[in-house]
Amino acid sequence: MVDNAMGRLWWRRTPHPAAVRSAAWRGATAYSALAIVVAGGVLPYIPGPPRGDVSYGPARATATFHRIILPDLAVIEAGGISDARLTRIGKIHGVTQTLAMDGAAVAYGHAKVNVIGVNAQQFRSWTPLKTASNQKLWNALDEGAFVASTDARHQLGLHKGNSYSFTGTSTVSLPFAGAAPLGIVGIDAVVSNKVSARLGLIHHVAALISAPGLSIKKLRHDVKAALAGSAASLITLRPRHAPPPVTASHVPSGRPTGYIQLFQESAAQYCPGLPWTVLAAIGQIESGDRVNPGVSSAGAMGPMQFLPSTWAEWGITAFGEQGPPNIMDPFDAVPSAARYLCAAGGATAAGLPGAIFAYNHAGWYVTEVLALAREYQQAYG
Repeated sequence: MVDNAMGRLWWRRTPHPAAVRSAAWRGATAYSALAIVVAGGVLPYIPGPPRGDVSYGPARATATFHRIILPDLAVIEAGGISDARLTRIGKIHGVTQTLAMDGAAVAYGHAKVNVIGVNAQQFRSWTPLKTASNQKLWNALDEGAFVASTDARHQLGLHKGNSYSFTGTSTVSLPFAGAAPLGIVGIDAVVSNKVSARLGLIHHVAALISAPGLSIKKLRHDVKAALAGSAASLITLRPRHAPPPVTASHVPSGRPTGYIQLFQESAAQYCPGLPWTVLAAIGQIESGDRVNPGVSSAGAMGPMQFLPSTWAEWGITAFGEQGPPNIMDPFDAVPSAARYLCAAGGATAAGLPGAIFAYNHAGWYVTEVLALAREYQQAYG
């Protein structure tokens, strides 16, 4: 992890001292390629538009959790992915989300640590479920602190609340916000994109892509075409099959550990008969498009985009959590959506289209949800 060989990993070369002193030094020329591997294959992204219960329109960014995204592919380019190529990837038919990240190996004392720079609000939803739900952690990251992987915390001897110095093109002292599973093997620390610029990380060295309606073969083909002339490498993130459902007997906390398991268990416990893939499709459509970065103009909020008035009636606290239902908490929002769909007839094949229509009164929405649910079924089994 932190200063030793790691198969299938990252950039490993650091800036030459003379290059660091040069005003013309650009991080992209000083580091070699990075290779990302996603642990467990179940991750996510952030803010998106509202449908069902909501209407489209301008939105304001917030510091709270908004999105559930299942990633399918990662692109890695040693010198950084150009804006033009990122735009072409984003325009591929079937691609619903992309997230670009900065990255490089920087010095921490005598060690080298792999650091990525991200938009904290957006990267949050590409992380494991427990990490994405940690509000304090993301607030701190957005304010300039750094977050470490659990392994890096132990290997580097980090203590929450203390500040530590990292050296890239310059030396930056950063407060340590805490450690959490980051969902990507080989990442030691995460900083905000503002801190990334100060450290001189390679700009947009990697990107995550979500395209649930495309086969992996088709997605890889189209992304390669969009990257024509680039030496970028592609890594498939979509698991071949969904993990088995998690129950209290498998997890001490009784809570799912990944997004697919959250959809599975929410359907199984709160609406037996409702396909979990329908919840996954609604989660993607409700907050997975690129129209809004946060709360909708109609006031809908959270991973499943509930209006507060609807939430007041249908929102529940689930999976052993304490306190009132939290519209921003996926552990509450997804089970609440299952409960809402069940009351509208979603537990039966005959009643499912009507239940989806109740979620959003539009025929196109029903068609889109059912089509995407079929894609999830084909992808995850």
